[in-house]
Amino acid sequence: QVQFVESGGGLVQPGGSLRLSCAASGSSISGRHMSWHRQIPGKQREWVAEINSRDGTDYSGSVKGRFTVSRDNAKNTVYLQMNNLKPEDTAIYYCHADYAHPWGQGTQVTVSS
Repeated sequence: QVQFVESGGGLVQPGGSLRLSCAASGSSISGRHMSWHRQIPGKQREWVAEINSRDGTDYSGSVKGRFTVSRDNAKNTVYLQMNNLKPEDTAIYYCHADYAHPWGQGTQVTVSS
């Protein structure tokens, strides 16, 4: 029943910014550890960032200092603010909770000059 719908992706130039959203339905994200992942076709899914129930965060080395993950429990939504985007950030971005559930559709981020 739980669904996570990612949105906010798009085409941006290097150095640009995007804010991704992950809207949850069928389950509350309150008290959950949430994470962002990305995948390039033909490659393994890569962990990007996470935020725990106490708003503690962690990031992969490739995005640290550029991305910020946050949450709004009242809106049942997790966000990923992406700044200073690089071409290597191009991927489909997904969110996931700390329990087993199907991956959502993801949202495409393309960084190209």
